[in-house]
Amino acid sequence: MTIQVAVLCDAATDYNGKLNLLGTFDTIYAPHMPTQHAQFSIAIRIAFDRIEEGTHSLNLNFVDEDGLPIMKSMQIPVAVVFPADATFISRNLVVNILQLTFAKAGLYSVDLSLDDRALSSIPLAVKQLEPKPG
Repeated sequence: MTIQVAVLCDAATDYNGKLNLLGTFDTIYAPHMPTQHAQFSIAIRIAFDRIEEGTHSLNLNFVDEDGLPIMKSMQIPVAVVFPADATFISRNLVVNILQLTFAKAGLYSVDLSLDDRALSSIPLAVKQLEPKPG
């Protein structure tokens, strides 16, 4: 299997097997801490080889720089069924997140694993804006 895309974005959709992304980002700037991000999506596209046909479990953990979870981890079943003429197949996954609170500025990551095998980590920096003088 190959991770083709793993990003944070303002929005994402899967439209007939096409992964549509809007506004990818890796940094959030906040006027104060803690801060709450109203909504965003985690978009993932994984390509599977025929030998990987079957049901898999994608585990998604959103953690702070100390490795502590900032939201409940998710286990997402991924069914991989091949048509007779395919040698590989891709699956798109979109996870929409609402009202996520970041307690402090720092580095965060979305850690992805499939069937308990680490796949990828999506980094996110949360920075507090400096107050404007005057």
